[in-house]
Amino acid sequence: MARLSPLLVCNWCVGSKVIMFGKKTAGSKDDLQKPSISQPTGRTPRANTDAYERDPVIQGVGASSADSVRELKRLVFARLVEVIDAAQLLRMDVPAGRAHIAHLLNDIVITEKLKLTATEEQVLLDEISDDMLGFGPLERFLSKDNVSDIMVYGTEPIYIEVDGVMKRTDVRFRDNEQLYNVCQRIVSLVGRRVDESSPICDARLKDGSRVNVIVPPISLHGPALTIRRFRKDMVTINQMVDLGTISAGGAELLRIIARTRCNLIVVGGTGSGKTTLLNVMAGFIEPGERIVTCEDTAELQLSQPHVVRLETRPPNIERKGEITMRDLVRNCLRMRPDRIVVGEVRGPEAFDLLQAMNTGHDGSMGTLHANTPEEAFSRITALVTMGYGSLSPEIIEKMFVDTIDVIVSLQRMRDGTRRVTQIAEVVDLKVEGAKLNTLLTYDMGGEQSAERITGRHVAVNAPRGALLERAAYYGESKNLMGALVQDGLDERKNGKYD
Repeated sequence: MARLSPLLVCNWCVGSKVIMFGKKTAGSKDDLQKPSISQPTGRTPRANTDAYERDPVIQGVGASSADSVRELKRLVFARLVEVIDAAQLLRMDVPAGRAHIAHLLNDIVITEKLKLTATEEQVLLDEISDDMLGFGPLERFLSKDNVSDIMVYGTEPIYIEVDGVMKRTDVRFRDNEQLYNVCQRIVSLVGRRVDESSPICDARLKDGSRVNVIVPPISLHGPALTIRRFRKDMVTINQMVDLGTISAGGAELLRIIARTRCNLIVVGGTGSGKTTLLNVMAGFIEPGERIVTCEDTAELQLSQPHVVRLETRPPNIERKGEITMRDLVRNCLRMRPDRIVVGEVRGPEAFDLLQAMNTGHDGSMGTLHANTPEEAFSRITALVTMGYGSLSPEIIEKMFVDTIDVIVSLQRMRDGTRRVTQIAEVVDLKVEGAKLNTLLTYDMGGEQSAERITGRHVAVNAPRGALLERAAYYGESKNLMGALVQDGLDERKNGKYD
């Protein structure tokens, strides 16, 4: 794991005195007012792997008990800062550092004659180790795979998203200074800083988690920290079928779409699972093809042997050196890709991606923020206009229709589940004009229960555009119809098959 640099050591120590986490035993007044910047050495392993489930602070067992723990932690933490040697701690790995803190904590408990049970002492050790070796109260959430979002605002209770549902915890930072220090440590990992002159910062953790930090004066009541986490093991298509995200027939339809090199856009709102589905779709690409991925934060996990991964870069402190998504998409055209996979289209690079799909890179994919396939048209038009204002909306829409073959729409339901709500092909009917031909939709039926959304995927139309032609070219026509019939399509009612 990353170790602290000599420069950062200076933030911990001044002479023989120790400065840690905004506390100081000697120095200037300014140093007392600003928290120090220190870099964690990695995840802090906990002795009890089920601490998240049994932690009384998280589970909300009594506010008075939680207040007692916090007050005790302040006392012990102050004593620990006086006796610990920061330079020695820097030379240790995480397990050794934790053992060292445990030894000193035991001495303090004995010296101060504190009445603690073994469980209370263990909780105290976990929290203090998290503060000194990791990211404080956030550590207990960063170690859980089912926590997808962590939201912090000042000293308010921390909110998390677990399995698609937002929950309020009883965990909080003890003060804004502690939170500010954690924010500084996170952004320092990527060579950034956050302060009054630069109050907004995007960064990422070692595991790829996206981090957004915004501090006063922009954030009124303390720093606001948001962490979007990603699964270490990406979801497979079989798991999506088991979870009800897509039907078995729909899963086969998605495989055929990727196999036949259809140009694909995945649309949906924030947190709907666009990147997860894009990773699944990209996983269907043949091993012999050269894939170039362009992402803001590297999330895709492709198993093919010939994958080139590109990532954008934010500007440095001097506001220089930025590499945008548009730069990546343009450059990857010179890298002889068979397929281009764009993590998210959110700017003028939409035009460059459409151009790439029209110049021999068919089968390329990307995601787009849009609630429905119908909205994708206006969304793409707006994004292209950001960089090419001279193009009329009619020309942009015509390019979209000529380039994109299939749009897959996802939605996060109110019960936290993700569903593929629509798979539609983009068709160009010369008389009727541009139109979406919906192949598969999610039917929720009648009135829903208060706890859970229920429904099923239903095939409603046979393909009429590029998908039908490509399926014939790749010998997938029989499989294509079989997938749709599996979800209830009646071939006899579709004119193409009369």
